[in-house]
Amino acid sequence: MNLPSRARNGLNGVARELLRQPTVEKPRRQWVEDVVAWCRQQDIDLGMRLSSQALRFDAELLAQIDSVLASAHLAPLGRSLSGLSSAAQAKEGVEEDKATRESPRAWRVLLSLPPQPTPGLASEPRCSRDVDVRHLTLGAFGALVQVENLDSFYAFNPNISALSGYAQPLIAYRGDSHYGGGFAHLAEVWRKTRRPHLYAGDFDAKGVTLALDSGATHLLLPDMAWLSQYATPLHQPAGQLPYQRRLRQLHVSLPPQHPLRPYLTLLEKQRGLKQQWFEGELVAVGVG
Repeated sequence: MNLPSRARNGLNGVARELLRQPTVEKPRRQWVEDVVAWCRQQDIDLGMRLSSQALRFDAELLAQIDSVLASAHLAPLGRSLSGLSSAAQAKEGVEEDKATRESPRAWRVLLSLPPQPTPGLASEPRCSRDVDVRHLTLGAFGALVQVENLDSFYAFNPNISALSGYAQPLIAYRGDSHYGGGFAHLAEVWRKTRRPHLYAGDFDAKGVTLALDSGATHLLLPDMAWLSQYATPLHQPAGQLPYQRRLRQLHVSLPPQHPLRPYLTLLEKQRGLKQQWFEGELVAVGVG
C-alpha cells in the first residue's frame, strides 16, 4: 500500500520537528489516521504511542516506517513527490502521486518553425514542434510572437513587414489547458531578455487584456483604417464588459498621441474583431 501523500507530508513535518526534540505528539486528524492505518497494514506496532486522542512520534517509529518504505522500493521520508513529473517520481521509487505531480506539458510549448522536410511527410509551409522551454536558446531569436488562437497559430506566416526587422522571430502558441503553463514559463524567461514580445490575437477587450497580462510589448493588429471599417459589435459581446474597466484605466493614462489610443477607443464603442477575420497587413502597435 502506498503511503498517502498527506500522510507523507505530515511525517516529513514530524521528521523536521524531531530534529529539535525527542518526541512529537499529533492529534488524530485525517493524516494521522492515514499513518495509523498504513502502519497497521505494514505490521508496525504503535503500542503505547497511540491513544484515543493522539499519536506520539519518535525517531524509532520513523526509522521503522522508512525501513518498510525502502523494502517496498518507495521514496523515503523527507522526499516529497509533489511537483515532480512521473519520470522523476519513478527515480524515487515505484510510488506515484498523480494528484500533485508535475504535468508532462508543464514546460512544453508549441512552436511554429521553418519547414523541416521529413521522408514520408508532405511538405508544409511551416513545421509545428512541441519543445521544452528549458531547451531553447533565446538569444537566437529577435522577437517572441505569441499567437492566441490555435487555428491562427497553424496558419500564421511570419513573413510580414511588421516582423521584418527581427531576426528569426520565435512563433509560439499562447496555450490552453495543455500548453498554457509552458507558455507562462516562456514569457517569464523571455521578459528578462528585454526583447520585443508581440501578441497576435483577437481584437477584443479580453484579447487585449490577455496580451497585457502576458507581458506583451506590442499587439499585432490590422491597420486602424481597415479595422475601423470591419470591427463589429458581434465580436465584442457583453460578456467582455468586465475587461473594459481595466482598458479604460489604461486609455486615460496614455499620452494623447500614443498609437494604442485609437484602438482602445474602438473597443470602448463595443466593436471588435476575431483574429480569424483579420485581412491585409498587420502592424505592430506598442502597448507601453
